[in-house]
Amino acid sequence: MNYLARHVSELKISRPSCPDAAIDMECLKKALVRFNNSITKLQNFEVDVFGLLGMRNLSAFVGELLCAAIILESEGQFRKNPHQDGYPDLLLMDAGGQKLWQSLSQRLREKVPFSPFATSGIEVKATVGSVPSPAWFQKRGEQKPDIGDQRISTLQGYDWKAHHRDTNNLLGLVWDFVNRAPCIVGVFYSHKLTQNDWGKIVIPKEGGGRTTSVSIMSREGVAKMYAGWLIVLDDDRYINFLNNHNPGKLIQRSTAKPFTIS
Repeated sequence: MNYLARHVSELKISRPSCPDAAIDMECLKKALVRFNNSITKLQNFEVDVFGLLGMRNLSAFVGELLCAAIILESEGQFRKNPHQDGYPDLLLMDAGGQKLWQSLSQRLREKVPFSPFATSGIEVKATVGSVPSPAWFQKRGEQKPDIGDQRISTLQGYDWKAHHRDTNNLLGLVWDFVNRAPCIVGVFYSHKLTQNDWGKIVIPKEGGGRTTSVSIMSREGVAKMYAGWLIVLDDDRYINFLNNHNPGKLIQRSTAKPFTIS
C-alpha cells in the first residue's frame, strides 16, 4: 500500500487553558501501519467482521481502531477517553494530563470530567463520504455500493459530524473499501477549528428513532482540514477527488514524501 505524506514533523495541539502541545508525525505514520496490519488480520478472520458491523458502525470502528493504534505507538503520550461520549477521544498525558487523570481515578464512569477533558488531546473522526441515492443508481441499472465495494468512482463529497460545535484538534479520516477491506485513504488535521466551522446542531424530532443531535462540518471547516492534509493514498483517483472537491492543488506527488506499508 503506497501513501503520500506531507512534509511536517509534528501536529500542534491547541489548548486554551494550557500551553500548546504536539504529536510527532512519525507516531501517526506508525499508527497507520499498525491499523492496516489489524485490518488484514480481521479480513482473514473466519467471520465477516466488516459485514457484521454494518456501514455506520464500521465507520466508527475505523476511527476507534486508529485511536487504539495511536495509543500503542505514542509511548504513553495518549490515553483513551474512558467515556464513550467523552471529548476528546485521545487524552493528552503530559504532566498536567497525568495529574488530572489521577485525580479522577474514582470517576472514570462519569461523563462530565471527561467531556471536555480539561488538559485536552485529539479528537478522531472517520467518514466514508457520500454517494448518490439508490434511485440514482437504479436509473443507470446499477446497484448502490455495498459493504466491500469501492466507492471512489461515485463519491460525491465528504464531511465530518460532531455532537457539539466546539470540536477542535481534529484528526479527520476519509476511508474507502480497497480490496474489499476498509482502508484509510486520507488523513487530515486542524487545530484551528472554531464554532463557525460547524453547522447548526440538528436536534432529532420526538419519536424519530435513536438518532442523536449532530452538527455537520461546514465547507469552510472542510477547507481548513484540507489545508492540513497529512497522508493520502497514492492513487490518482483519490488525489484528484480530494483536490477537486475543495478545490485546490495542495496534494501533489512532487511536494510529498512517499512511504509504503507492506
